[in-house]
Amino acid sequence: MRQRRSRGERVFQAVNGVILTGVVVLTLVPFVNIVARSFSGEHEIRSGQVGLLPRGFNLTTYKVVLSDSMFWTNYRNTVLYTVVATAVSMVLTVCYAYVLSKKDLRGRGALVGIAVFTMFFTGGLIPNYVLVSGLGLRNSIWAIVLPNAINVFNLLVMKAFFESLPIELEEAASVDGLSTYGVLLKIVLPLSKAMIATMILFYAVSFWNSWFPAFLYLDRAELFPVTVYLRNLIAGATGGADQSAASDTALQIGANIQAVTIVLTVLPIVLVYPFIQRYFVRGVMLGAVKG
Repeated sequence: MRQRRSRGERVFQAVNGVILTGVVVLTLVPFVNIVARSFSGEHEIRSGQVGLLPRGFNLTTYKVVLSDSMFWTNYRNTVLYTVVATAVSMVLTVCYAYVLSKKDLRGRGALVGIAVFTMFFTGGLIPNYVLVSGLGLRNSIWAIVLPNAINVFNLLVMKAFFESLPIELEEAASVDGLSTYGVLLKIVLPLSKAMIATMILFYAVSFWNSWFPAFLYLDRAELFPVTVYLRNLIAGATGGADQSAASDTALQIGANIQAVTIVLTVLPIVLVYPFIQRYFVRGVMLGAVKG
């Protein structure tokens, strides 16, 4: 027989539902407004008539952007940079975090200190540029991938997660003949699916949205990620052109280019996120140890 909830539990659930609903609304309203602005006409945007629904429905900016072959070239670059950078970052972060999780490792404190030091102190923009140029990485994918390959915050979070796993599992696997790499690949990683999925999402979003390293280290337009392409498009559309002499198309682009940019940049992540999120709970269940 189903247990009847107390009055306090019902009140708590109701208040909790109201608060969470309010948070969802506050999160969605700005995004819905951005989407509406991206499909609205220039006059309606400038006069502040656009709310949650498009006004003066217009696809001019989308047509201009999506018909440009360079947009698709840069979009392909973004996908390539994100996939390669995320893969490299995950391999390095997992290996480094797993090493740091071993409390009996000699020099562990120094390795942790080196990682933490880089969170607060960097070489600076000019030394980094000189280093990347000196290594011959400019105008290549590695100028995007390698300088930001390890995020120290993600590293420390993964280290803490590895430390929470029962050491008895690894000891039993070692007794059965598994090497260190075998323990990591066959025991630790399958129990860390929730953490792996979360870190993949963090890294992928970071590299997808990143534009400054490409702006700094890449000179050729055909190598730019889509974020740099859209940044240049915004700069051109809002660069102080004389509106009295501008064409209707230029005015339309200038009015909603930022909204269109946000939609085109965020949409792939929004579409991919549900497929990654489903591994969160599943990974936690696989990583649970009962005993």
